[in-house]
Amino acid sequence: MSANPLKPKDRMKIPRQAMPEQHAAARVANFSEVNLGLDAELAKQEALRCLQCAKPTCIDTCPLGVKVREFVELIVLGDYLAAAAKIREDNVLPAVTGRVCPQEEQCEGGCVMGKKVAPLAIGYLERFVADYEARVGQVGLPPGAAPTGKRVAIVGSGPAGLSVAGDLVQRGHEVTVFEALHEIGGVLIYGIPEFRLPKSIVKREVENLARMGVAFETDVVVGKTVTVDELLGEESYDAVFIGTGAGLPQFLGVPGENLNGVYSANEFLTRVNLMRAYRFPEYDEPVYDCRGKDVAVVGGGNTALDGIRAALRLGARNAYLIYRRSDQEMPARAEEVKHAREEGVQFLTLTNPVAFLEAAEPGWLGAARCQRMALGEPDESGRRRPLPIEGSEFVLRLSVAIVAVGTSANPLVQSTTPDLRTRQRDYIEADPETLRTSKRGVFAGGDVVTGGATVILAMGAGRRAARAIDDFLRAGGASWKAID
Repeated sequence: MSANPLKPKDRMKIPRQAMPEQHAAARVANFSEVNLGLDAELAKQEALRCLQCAKPTCIDTCPLGVKVREFVELIVLGDYLAAAAKIREDNVLPAVTGRVCPQEEQCEGGCVMGKKVAPLAIGYLERFVADYEARVGQVGLPPGAAPTGKRVAIVGSGPAGLSVAGDLVQRGHEVTVFEALHEIGGVLIYGIPEFRLPKSIVKREVENLARMGVAFETDVVVGKTVTVDELLGEESYDAVFIGTGAGLPQFLGVPGENLNGVYSANEFLTRVNLMRAYRFPEYDEPVYDCRGKDVAVVGGGNTALDGIRAALRLGARNAYLIYRRSDQEMPARAEEVKHAREEGVQFLTLTNPVAFLEAAEPGWLGAARCQRMALGEPDESGRRRPLPIEGSEFVLRLSVAIVAVGTSANPLVQSTTPDLRTRQRDYIEADPETLRTSKRGVFAGGDVVTGGATVILAMGAGRRAARAIDDFLRAGGASWKAID
């Protein structure tokens, strides 16, 4: 029997609780988190909206299978620690996913309430309980099984790798995560700005994994420092999971792209996040000075929004988002687009750069030559194809341009691992359900398999891989079947 005292029709009358946030005029001048989180009163009011469906489709649309109905019921009861512990049964990074997961496409997209009213704010509630347990210092970590004596190496400490590690250590396996950079977290650390995902949150979740028994080693470049074959051989690991992501940037291939002041989004955001440009002048600013400058990002995804909003906070005079399609085709989250508009980002949609132009100072960016676009028939992505309008070119003055038009896999691990089958752009071939690769004992998942996607989809792949690796280890390798 539900603890909710309200009848379903009365629950439907409660409006979805708004997320408190910094005012745009204030937040554009700092890197503090934009969304401030629900308090206990707002969280309970939101939890009361849940219909406690007999067949909760929100769970079906969550890549991790989080038990939404059960943790929301615990919030109604006021047992926030138990609610957080319930989430951690399936999700080892709740404070992260509560902030950056596209819930509108996942759990909230499957919420029955969304057919008539606003869906339950599942992401807000997840963040609330994860932050609550941290605030009171009582994190409900799931128990681990008896040690199996089996050892697993995880290559890459992004969301896929961390998810695999958390699930496998609960199953009693000895797990070590190898990270090429000097901080753990992968894209969560170097790719997502502080105002969306504070680094302290990532570090907190990593510390929780360490408390569960996961070992971490930084500054280990697998493929250089050690190879996958060496991990399986002299290092005596029984299985390897590759979760190195898709960190190799793509460019536009237009003239002038090599000018000073033109960055890939990966480089720009890594300099801002990992190298602490967001804390200038405490840290020497490792990016070309944006203060008082005209800055543009090319692209329409979340990475593009992250880049241009970071540039604004670094002091850009004008901040442009250049996107070759219209608002309707833009893949970025609606909340991120809303925040960017409020902060003053100027959206130049149906526009495409055709060249970057040199400034009066040789070797430096001075402007971009852009062309207006019109939308034609849909292409292979399902979106309408952008077509150039003849005679529509114009020049946009710029000092900094950030290219955010996609990424591909870094080929280092693949190029040093014989028998590991890859496909276009060096993505690793892996079975979509078991994440097995063509190489015995080696599994792969996340962006290095699918291409750039979301944090939650990478974590979902990690969970599937953990189940398959556990089966493989417990069968002594007898269950191995490589991909066709």
